[in-house]
Amino acid sequence: MFAFRSSVKKGEKAAVDGTRGRVENPKNLVQSVAKAFAVLKAFGPGQPELTVAEVAAHTGHDRGTAFRLIHTLVGLGYLRTVPDGRRFRLTLKCLELGYAALSAGDLPALAQPLLRELVPEVADAGSLGLLEKGEVIYLARVEAGLERHGVVRRPGTRIGAYATALGQAILAWLPRDEQVAQLESVPRVKLSDRTLTDLDALLLRLDEVRARGYAVSDGENAYGLRTVAAPVLDARGAPAAGVSLTAGGDRLTLAEFTALTAPRVRALADELGTALRLSLGAIGLGGGTR
Repeated sequence: MFAFRSSVKKGEKAAVDGTRGRVENPKNLVQSVAKAFAVLKAFGPGQPELTVAEVAAHTGHDRGTAFRLIHTLVGLGYLRTVPDGRRFRLTLKCLELGYAALSAGDLPALAQPLLRELVPEVADAGSLGLLEKGEVIYLARVEAGLERHGVVRRPGTRIGAYATALGQAILAWLPRDEQVAQLESVPRVKLSDRTLTDLDALLLRLDEVRARGYAVSDGENAYGLRTVAAPVLDARGAPAAGVSLTAGGDRLTLAEFTALTAPRVRALADELGTALRLSLGAIGLGGGTR
């Protein structure tokens, strides 16, 4: 879940977190640490064993730097020499680098602090939910300032997926037959005069959501609320859950709110999806089953 440049020039900003964090002051960057992580990230499924020269080519380091970094990582136990004596590979100790984050709990536990980073600064509420029998089940919720709208979305709350951006974001990544089955498994009633209930219209909406990459709702299940949502995809590319950001309509126009939140929602969904994929099933959804 970390992304480092293979080499960082003086004066450049260095990415520390692949989705949001950056070292704003390059003076705060420890370049040797960034270079060491670049060496570790040079290895992958397509290149599990590398020579010093190959590591240098992948990272942009000179061979002397690559040699010293590799042997430092060997000494620390994160790399090992293969029998030919020329190549190196990652050790299982590298799992420790991600285990602390991945062992923090289930997906709601991981999502909660990430949602708190966005509420109330970016939105009035943030949610994580999954799809079950045509309904969205809220698994995590961070809220600030929606009391005036009388909206309650505590963990465990259920609402028809057809009427929510969160539900539509998950539905859009399902095969068509599953979309139809999910949409027909609950009564589709109008929660506001903007709620889509017609099956063909909803399927067309889902196609639009899939093409755009996120779902948008403007007062479709609660008057005065705007929501942007994106799916959390598992290792198969299937939607395991969804995340959303919601705000009162008096905060920003729909266009402004969408422009502000869509990149953040997608980045959050990608981060949680990456955690799911890297955990190889260790992270659970912490709620009902789909």
